[in-house]
Amino acid sequence: MKKIYSFFLLFVAAISFSQQAYYNNINFNLNGQALKNQLAQLISDTHNYQLSYSEVWSALRITDLNPTNSNQVLLIYGWENGSDSDVTNDRARDKDNNGGNNGQWNREHVYAQSVGTPDLGQSGPGADAHMLRSCDVQRNNSRGNRKFAAGSGNSGNVGIHWYPGDEWKGDVARIIMYMYLRYGNQCLPSNMGDGPNAGAGDDMITLFLTWNAEDPVSQIEINRNTYLGNINNNWGQGNRNPFIDNPYLATKIWGGVAAQDTWGTLSTNTSFVYDFSVYPNPSSNQKINIDSESQIDTIQLVNINGQVIQVIQKPTPSNKTYTLENIPTGFYFMTITSQQQSVTKKVVVN
Repeated sequence: MKKIYSFFLLFVAAISFSQQAYYNNINFNLNGQALKNQLAQLISDTHNYQLSYSEVWSALRITDLNPTNSNQVLLIYGWENGSDSDVTNDRARDKDNNGGNNGQWNREHVYAQSVGTPDLGQSGPGADAHMLRSCDVQRNNSRGNRKFAAGSGNSGNVGIHWYPGDEWKGDVARIIMYMYLRYGNQCLPSNMGDGPNAGAGDDMITLFLTWNAEDPVSQIEINRNTYLGNINNNWGQGNRNPFIDNPYLATKIWGGVAAQDTWGTLSTNTSFVYDFSVYPNPSSNQKINIDSESQIDTIQLVNINGQVIQVIQKPTPSNKTYTLENIPTGFYFMTITSQQQSVTKKVVVN
């Protein structure tokens, strides 16, 4: 067990931890697989304390504290504050009311341990506090090992799958991305998400990229990342979730819907520029053309609900013009990928 520090020292250590210093050796001019590999190495090398599954209880009482009530933890997938008789919907609960009984909160494996390849178990990846969240026992059981799927409103079943709720979908996406970086093929996003892959040569799900963009990082995510990233904290692991620090890192790696660049530097300081034009935009004939001097590897069209409308791998241009046809009326994000680097443009079809 690690040495116990006072709450005051923990607080000071958390505040003084330098996010910038953590990424000093990362080359943010990289994109795609090259950037992914560097970040994966970083979060593995700095994961200096492996929590036991029992220690996670203590970690969650700190990392998941309700910012407005320090006697409570926030419950992932919850949405109401005790105004009805269904306690499984609660958004917060007494931090010491944990266990396996109804009315208590449990440790939710956001990446279901049983679908790991192999099973995550209850040590190593199965006890990584970046992935474990406080959750109502019955709601945790309802989710089980269902895949995540598109939805709206509060959490619940979507057919055979599970929607985490509007408030929590970004949290889920960034956790799945972290687990994929940290543990590789043991935590494939395709095992946890319903829908197509974002692009060739990788296993990220378009759904998670969309959720990462639609649901900005919350204060609870920042608090968790700050605490767990500080190895001097009682239950600090020493490593961070890069997608909480800056969601746009997912855009640089996998493309898709452009997420927020919280540092304000990555989205305007990329190492590649595509010489292309998209027209007509808006389109009135269900057709969009792309003129480009570059060889395009993938064209992907995603609607505002995160549904992939078209994916064209290795498209063949006609006189340096690529054409998408039969596009339904709507608002879309078009991602153009070349040499594992991507740019995304908004397009409208009237």
